[in-house]
Amino acid sequence: MSTTAILDATHDPALRSWVAAANQTACDFPIQNLPLGRFRHAGSDEPWRIGIAIGDQVLDLLLARSQCPWGADIDRLLAPLAAGDMNRFMVLGPAARHALRAAMSNALREGSDQAPFLELCLVPQASVEMTLPCTIGDYTDFYTGIHHATTVGKLFRPDAPLLPNYKWVPIGYHGRASSIGVSGQSFPRPFGQTKGEGEAPVFGPSRRLDFELELGALIGTGNAPGTPIDMTRAEDALFGVVLLNDWSARDVQAWEYQPLGPFLSKNFATTISPWVVTMDALAPYRAAFERAAGDPQPLPYLDSETNRRAGSIDITLETWLQTAQMRAKGESAVRLMQSNFRDAYWTLAQLVAHHTVNGCNLQSGDLLGTGTQSGPEEGQGGSLLELSKAGKEPLRLPNGETRTFLADGDTLILRAFCEREGLVRIGFGECAGTVLPARA
Repeated sequence: MSTTAILDATHDPALRSWVAAANQTACDFPIQNLPLGRFRHAGSDEPWRIGIAIGDQVLDLLLARSQCPWGADIDRLLAPLAAGDMNRFMVLGPAARHALRAAMSNALREGSDQAPFLELCLVPQASVEMTLPCTIGDYTDFYTGIHHATTVGKLFRPDAPLLPNYKWVPIGYHGRASSIGVSGQSFPRPFGQTKGEGEAPVFGPSRRLDFELELGALIGTGNAPGTPIDMTRAEDALFGVVLLNDWSARDVQAWEYQPLGPFLSKNFATTISPWVVTMDALAPYRAAFERAAGDPQPLPYLDSETNRRAGSIDITLETWLQTAQMRAKGESAVRLMQSNFRDAYWTLAQLVAHHTVNGCNLQSGDLLGTGTQSGPEEGQGGSLLELSKAGKEPLRLPNGETRTFLADGDTLILRAFCEREGLVRIGFGECAGTVLPARA
């Protein structure tokens, strides 16, 4: 059994923090969460350091290491985090992650002897700027959302929306790590070739710009070339999860994706949320992984008792939109849809096992996108391509505006949370990005 599935005192729903905001109902960052991110004071040129989100505050681990007494073992774990090097901590593996989580949970709970020291190490989240949580050396995007794959497939192949391999192999392609940005990212509308009226394509800004609601899994410990990570070890290779928006130029994609898949339609921008929710924090929300009756069972290298029992994760996913007009009038974003990661056709462990089965080596900080997470019901599409029926049925917003695809000035926000009866709700924060006009 994977060590990441073990529940311990850090998940106790009765735990409360001396940071008052962490105890508020519907707070994304209660003491049961403790996600990690890389930050500095907004507007400063100080070095980046790693912090822990707690309530509406950030626990600065650079200050916490120097201001608060810790044992030698915990001080050793804090060293790379204080230096802003998440990768050097991630590669230490699950045992190190468990130990740090336990120490931080003890230090941040009500009645902690360390509270007087750590009170001086808190920074309001409103006064910091965030960057990518770690160095992302490589990025692979999968296609685990069967409802998205089916809906999109019907647009092109009404009688056979899923290709014959879909239910047997986790489909993926290699994305572009260099254009991954953190929440708050803005980017100009991309240019590209699109299908013209005649034989020749036309070149210009994309007119069918879209979002894709995804999760991103960060690798903690990788593998040597030629040495696959099997299903019994795949969970322990995972460090944590972020929200991921795989922005897509649908018109460019339609022209270029045959025969080798997406290229310019996907590589201009990808946005992730800044706080990494660790696999430890997600442990209470694990769920059985079950295939629908009549679907093929995974091949042996993609199967394990642990994966069948608890391979899925119960994460509610949402997308929200704030248009430029709404922003100018001080109007809040509106929710476009909601789905759940339990509907994914493949688990995170299966993505790791499949990615490495041919000997491919993963490294600490590598990012695995899940693909668009749509739900089975009408209105649960994880992209505008689905929600607007490929642009044929515009969405009407509460202020009277309509959208088929994204307009200049639109801000798209991803949100997610886990909640179960008897447990404290935990959240992921926001993953927001804004579309700017195309450059002249």
